[in-house]
Amino acid sequence: MNILVTGAAGFIGFHLCRRFLSMGHTVTGLDNMSPYYSVALKQDRIDILAAEKQFRFAKADMADRQAMDRLFDEGKFSHVVNLAAQAGVRHSLTHPDAYIQTNLLGYFNILENCRQHKVDHFVFASSSSVYGLNTTMPFSVHDNVDHPISLYAASKKSNELMAHSYSYLYGLPCTGLRFFTVYGPWGRPDMALFLFTKAILEDKPIQVFNHGRMERDFTYIDDIVEGVVRVTQNTATPNPDWNPASPDPGSSVAPYRLYNIGNNNSVSLMRFIETIEDALGKKAIKEMLPLQPGDVPATYANVDDLIRDVGFKPSTPIETGIARFIEWYRQYFRA
Repeated sequence: MNILVTGAAGFIGFHLCRRFLSMGHTVTGLDNMSPYYSVALKQDRIDILAAEKQFRFAKADMADRQAMDRLFDEGKFSHVVNLAAQAGVRHSLTHPDAYIQTNLLGYFNILENCRQHKVDHFVFASSSSVYGLNTTMPFSVHDNVDHPISLYAASKKSNELMAHSYSYLYGLPCTGLRFFTVYGPWGRPDMALFLFTKAILEDKPIQVFNHGRMERDFTYIDDIVEGVVRVTQNTATPNPDWNPASPDPGSSVAPYRLYNIGNNNSVSLMRFIETIEDALGKKAIKEMLPLQPGDVPATYANVDDLIRDVGFKPSTPIETGIARFIEWYRQYFRA
C-alpha cells in the first residue's frame, strides 16, 4: 500500500507509521508540528521515522487547501489514515477556533482530495467523546450519539457525518474509529498518564477530577495500532441488511463503517493512579477536584463489531502498559 498518515508526528500517528513501514508499505507522514504540546517530542518521533527509506515527511497544515491538493497530486495514495486533529476536550473550552480550522476545514480538505483521487479506503480517527450524555454501558457504535458535550466531541461526530455523506454520494469507502483513552510510550504530555508520572516524580500534586469517581477504558497504543492496521486492510463495504426504517448508526447502505477500539474494560481512575504509584514505587500527592465541563464520568467500549469483522480484541492490561510507559519515560527524560 501507498499510505498517507496525517498527524504522523503525533502519538498514535508515529506508532502507526512505524508499524506500516515494518510491513513494507510506503508511508507519507503529514503534520503541521503544532505547538499544542512539545514540538521537540514531535520532532524526535519524526526523526525516528525519517531513518526509514520508505518514509517521506510532509510538513503542512491540513487547513491549507492548495498544499493538500499538491500533496495528493504528487502522492498518488492508495490509502489515507486521518489521525491529525486538534485534540483535547478541555482545550476546546478555551480555544474553539482551533477545532473548527483543523477538525472541520482541514478534515474536509483531506476528504475531498480522497474523493478526487479515488483513494481505495479512507480511515479516520473519531473518539469515545462522541458518546456524550449516553449512559448505556458499554458504548456501542449502534447507539445514537446526538448529544456531545464538548466542541471536540461535536467536531468528531461531524467527521463521521461528513465521511458518510461522501461515502454515499461518491462511493468512497470510509471507516471511522472511535478511540478510547490511548496511552503508552511516546504518549501525549497533556494526558493523564504523562501528567501523573511527571508530577509524582517531581513531588508535585496530581489533579484528580470528579474526586476520583471516574472510569476510563484505557487502551494501550499497540492495541490501537493493531486495530487500525486491520481495519485499513479491511475496506468498508455496504451493509446488505441496513434498514432505512430503523437505521443502524454503525453501518450504512453506503461503504461506511464505524468501530470502537477500546480495551473493553473500564478501569477506575483511582486504580489507574495506584498502578502508576506501584510502577514508580512512589505515592502521589492528590488534589481532589470536581468534574470538569465537557468530561464524562465513565467510558467503556463494546468491541463486538471489531472482533467480528477483523478478528481482533484489545487486551493489554494496564499493569503491563503503564510499566512500559514508565520505562520509556525514565529513559527518554533520564528521570
